[in-house]
Amino acid sequence: MSESTAKSLSVESVAKVYPTRGEPLVVLRDVSLSLQPGEVAVIMGPSGCGKSTLLNIIGTLDEPTGGTVRLGDCDPFALSESQLARYRNEQVGFVFQDHHLLPHLSVLENVLLPTLAHRGSNDGVARAKKLLDRVGLSDRLEHRPAELSGGERQRTALARALINAPPLLLADEPTGNLDRASAERIGALLLELQHAEHVILVVVTHSPTLAARFDRQYELTDGVLAVS
Repeated sequence: MSESTAKSLSVESVAKVYPTRGEPLVVLRDVSLSLQPGEVAVIMGPSGCGKSTLLNIIGTLDEPTGGTVRLGDCDPFALSESQLARYRNEQVGFVFQDHHLLPHLSVLENVLLPTLAHRGSNDGVARAKKLLDRVGLSDRLEHRPAELSGGERQRTALARALINAPPLLLADEPTGNLDRASAERIGALLLELQHAEHVILVVVTHSPTLAARFDRQYELTDGVLAVS
């Protein structure tokens, strides 16, 4: 497993345009964002404004039409396909609205999934157990996702996102499917773990309650990102 290292995030003049039969669909226009290690930011905006598209580009799940994304000295879109897969596995942690846990695996096994590429690593289980203890699931290690509440599944997903100690953590509507109490806990855990791991955290959300936890807030409107 990689050790988390201090790396800044630089998003410069990113654009995303989809061709259509008529006029091209412009989703992002000249979006720039800069975050230093340990900094956090939340991005809000109306449905369909491109928030998830921007997050996917930052996480290399989608490619920009123009502009650049850099994490430290690395331009991930200049990497080969195999290098990009390794970059995504080691440098970026993802938390989605849907937990995406594998139903036939236990909580511990789900958290360990991203470590499978690191053959010969002996500290994966110890770190997984430590993370699961931090999110309050040390008594659920052998449970399957179907045996967990929605909040417990999302806490498992959060532990999985951090297992390889990535410098960048991205969360797309992480509380969107949760009840109020579970959403509050996930919001608190995101910031608690972000601080403990000293990672860059970028969150996309519709929730004013979750957004209020962040000092640095952005609004994405008509493809333009501005400080809120």
